[in-house]
Amino acid sequence: MKYVITWTVREGGSAAENEEAARRSLEVFARWTPAEGADFHHFLGRLDGNGGFAFVEADDPNDILDGPTKFGPFFEFHVYPVADIAVTTQAAQHAVEFRGAIS
Repeated sequence: MKYVITWTVREGGSAAENEEAARRSLEVFARWTPAEGADFHHFLGRLDGNGGFAFVEADDPNDILDGPTKFGPFFEFHVYPVADIAVTTQAAQHAVEFRGAIS
């Protein structure tokens, strides 16, 4: 299965608290490795410094769970299961035909 994962920095602290959270998140990230079954094709940081994106493939959804659970105190995550556009457009076409056949 393919996933697009987004994350943004959790807001809420003072400047000093945010600085400490940023330091700690980098310390944790330096020691983290993705789950063995998660194949990161793209791992991207936003240029504004407030989050990032990853395109990941994994057979087991639990391999996707690894990052968000470990980095949850620092970032808010959204995980989107995705499919190739050829697959999704074919499904959309079948759906249109199905609805069109109902009078």
